Amino acid sequence: MTRMERHERRKAFKGDWTQFFSRGLVKKVLIAGIVSLLTCFLIVNIFIWTSNVSKLNKPAPQPTIIYDQNGEIASKISNSKIEGVGIKQIPKEVIHAVVATEDQRFYKHNGINYFAITKAFFKNMISGEIVAGGSTITQQLAKNAFLTHERTYTRKIKELIITKKIERTYSKDEIMEKYLNQIYFGEGAWGIQRAAKTYFGKEASELTLSEAAMLAGLIKAPSTLSPIKNMEKAVERRDLVLFLMEQEGYISKSEKEQAKQEEMVLQEEMLDDDYAGKYPYYVDHIMDEAMKKYKLTKNEILSGGLRIFTELNPTIQNATEEVYQNDNLFPASQPDQLLQSGAIFINPENGGIEGLVGGRGEHTFLGFNRATQLIRQPGSTMKPLAVYTPALEQGYEVFELLEDKPLNFGGYQPKNYDKQYRGQVTMYSAVVNSYNIPPVWLLNQIGLEKGTESIARFGIPLQKEDHSLGIALGGMNEGTSPLLMAQAYSTFANNGAREEAHAIQKIEDMEGKVIAKWKGKTTQVTEPEVAQKMTFMLKGVVDEGTGKKAYMDGFDIAGKTGSTQLPFANDGGTKDHWFVGYTPNLVGAVWLGYDHTDENHYLSTSSGGTTPVIFKEILTRSKSELTDEKFSLTSIEKKYKGELKKIKEKEKKAEKEKEKAEKEIEKENKKKGKEKKEKNKDKKDNKDKDENDD
Repeated sequence: MTRMERHERRKAFKGDWTQFFSRGLVKKVLIAGIVSLLTCFLIVNIFIWTSNVSKLNKPAPQPTIIYDQNGEIASKISNSKIEGVGIKQIPKEVIHAVVATEDQRFYKHNGINYFAITKAFFKNMISGEIVAGGSTITQQLAKNAFLTHERTYTRKIKELIITKKIERTYSKDEIMEKYLNQIYFGEGAWGIQRAAKTYFGKEASELTLSEAAMLAGLIKAPSTLSPIKNMEKAVERRDLVLFLMEQEGYISKSEKEQAKQEEMVLQEEMLDDDYAGKYPYYVDHIMDEAMKKYKLTKNEILSGGLRIFTELNPTIQNATEEVYQNDNLFPASQPDQLLQSGAIFINPENGGIEGLVGGRGEHTFLGFNRATQLIRQPGSTMKPLAVYTPALEQGYEVFELLEDKPLNFGGYQPKNYDKQYRGQVTMYSAVVNSYNIPPVWLLNQIGLEKGTESIARFGIPLQKEDHSLGIALGGMNEGTSPLLMAQAYSTFANNGAREEAHAIQKIEDMEGKVIAKWKGKTTQVTEPEVAQKMTFMLKGVVDEGTGKKAYMDGFDIAGKTGSTQLPFANDGGTKDHWFVGYTPNLVGAVWLGYDHTDENHYLSTSSGGTTPVIFKEILTRSKSELTDEKFSLTSIEKKYKGELKKIKEKEKKAEKEKEKAEKEIEKENKKKGKEKKEKNKDKKDNKDKDENDD
């Protein structure tokens, strides 16, 4: 480009600007901008003016919310008590510690720290998502009291509007008072007064500088920094708060050092167990699982504003609770003691606990849960785990013949429930009819060690005293729970794989941060073919054996009944009744018995008429959750159906021959009886004749 061309371009450009100014466009743009700004200002102020912040006059903690497997609210837990205190009862050390830590310009700004917000805005722009907030104490109050904790720009705008309304409605001291009465300090403590009592067993007005600094430090992450959980972290955070207070001029260096030397003495004040909520037994188990597995405290769960996502299936849970409220489905109790029961249902594919009830009668908060905490001998429900599965693994077959005759194993002499002996029976028949001698004989054949090792794979813990042939019939020193039995049987429904049972999917804190999450654990217990063989036999239990009362038309159900002997002599009763059963997508265990068994409190009927009935009734009310698919037995069913048919025909023929033989014997006996009668009559006639002759 030549010098002349550049000169002409500059001249043209200058002419354009002259023309622009001459038309008054700048004036129009400025006027439009001012009008827009005034309009926005007016609109924002209308929103601020119409906002209602009167809720701050009645502060309330956030309840812990329980969600079902569909993400819907299932139950709420709230056990917090806010004890509001006035600003004059709050030590200046507490206020200074909070200001130095959370909002150093609190008394200088009008609710919004524009510098901090601008800094956060650019940080969010760089990251591509909202990662920083720059919130003031007033903003935190607005968010906690009126908004969710989602990180969106829409929520941030609402927060700013409510913040300005709060600043225009209340003085700084009032805002600080409401903030300190609303904020969560962990361990179920909402507000400074409850925090002082929970951690130090004293009034808020009695807090020392060191204690005030520790409580102020908890606000950032109350669960992580709780001195009850981790004193080292809490002290480290306290020291940082003291340093910030010195930096802001609230305390001197000597005061800081003196406070750092103060020993932190905790004197926890537990919250009351005033609990009420839906699905109480399930919630009890959630709390137990959260405390044991995820190390949360009882206070945190009850009133920490948590969100707990669970495997609860509302249909199955409601069905179970309805059944347990119907006394007609249970045998009659003795007047002085209620016949108890517990039931649990899990999904075999993921181990999720979909429903449970831990007892009959009045529920006691965190009381004894018979679905998960009961430890009783499992009776014959142990046979598939201890004997038949390991025997199939060793090469035994479903229709292999097993001994059924009087046997003595070093003084141990098992007997069948009907006191009968059949010489030999097939494994299928032994399972279906729950004979006792065949499984003990079989366990002795394969070796006790094979049986106990199998039980361990199924997830049932054993004691040293349990290592005997009696384990074949569920004879244990203590026993096991419905939860562990359901978990064990899920192996059969899940093609040989056992998923660890659990109720909680994940737990979020009140900020929406995930603080606990379930990590599945799969154990390959046995081969799919072995699991299918067991299902084939256990299906026979329901179709034609001791579990017939669990049968449901149109659904594939397999399972096993069980009962245990009384601890005293009584041939006509039992101590415990069990049924552990499953469909292709649901596994359940039901226990029935007295908490305290004695000569006046025991079960007088067989297990086949009690627990299968309860199981069936729950499934009947849960039909919408059951799949209509059949058990996957493709590799064995065709073969075994043919064999079973032959055996049935053989048994039928044998039964007919037996009936024929019995009839022949009966006929022969009648004939002999008639002959004897006639003979006796002849003798009598002869005697009478002799007497007459005399």
